[in-house]
Amino acid sequence: MEILEFTVKDSHYAINVIKVKEILEVESFSKVPKSDPAVLGMALIRGEVIPLIDMSVVLEDEFKDRSQKFKILLCEFNHLKVGFVVDQVLGIHRIGWDAIKKPTYVNDVNSSLVIGNITFNERILMLLDFEKIVTDISPSTGINAERIGQIAPKDRSKVKLVLSDDSTLIRQLLRDVLTEAGFVNMRFFDDGKQALDHLSNLASQKGESFMDDVDILITDIEMPQMDGHTLTRKVKEDPILRKLPVIIFSSLITDDLKHKGDSVQADAQMSKPEVGKLVELIDGFVRHKYR
Repeated sequence: MEILEFTVKDSHYAINVIKVKEILEVESFSKVPKSDPAVLGMALIRGEVIPLIDMSVVLEDEFKDRSQKFKILLCEFNHLKVGFVVDQVLGIHRIGWDAIKKPTYVNDVNSSLVIGNITFNERILMLLDFEKIVTDISPSTGINAERIGQIAPKDRSKVKLVLSDDSTLIRQLLRDVLTEAGFVNMRFFDDGKQALDHLSNLASQKGESFMDDVDILITDIEMPQMDGHTLTRKVKEDPILRKLPVIIFSSLITDDLKHKGDSVQADAQMSKPEVGKLVELIDGFVRHKYR
């Protein structure tokens, strides 16, 4: 994994490079009336109107003078382009997914936005949940019941799902929306290693009958300890687990990056927040089993 290190005030943060399209300097923008305090405004970048989120407000509740040029990270995920205003960009580093440690603290005001801590050159970089930042500001951009679309709720209680996502927000939203669609048998994990350990234990105890306890694995990509691509590869390399359908459900699914999921033999890949299409995929995989 490659991460981009940046600072806001005196703290060091990180974002997955895959999410960053460009690093730009911006000097003009338009204010948005009655917007969230963290929304600095809108900027015209290469002919597109891009919302700007001021990370000083998000992380420090500090409003800075932005009358001079300032740096933004132009990011794209969940089919959205957003510019995040930061203080400094320090560089790109290559790390292993297992170098990302889950936060253990609970009192820090930013802790709910931190999905992992990375120790790098004797300093701590906090990997942020940018999806939560955007969803907190604009809930309609995230996973919600309206995205089920025309799929009618029905009894899907027989379907057994294992889901792995490091974001507390996404896990709760998925639980709420899938419950609305009729699912009740869901087992959530907050990193890929936990999910793999659970599945490996099932295979060890039940052998080929492990699918009596699970029908589908749904996994995010960006997680501490073990990412979704590695989780998928390990499942598909296991002589017993490999028949388990794996759906990669991630904000990082783009036409440019789908080949990574294909290379680890994912059965399907779906971009957040299209949960309606996710339900259709699940129905397709279990239709033969629960007629």
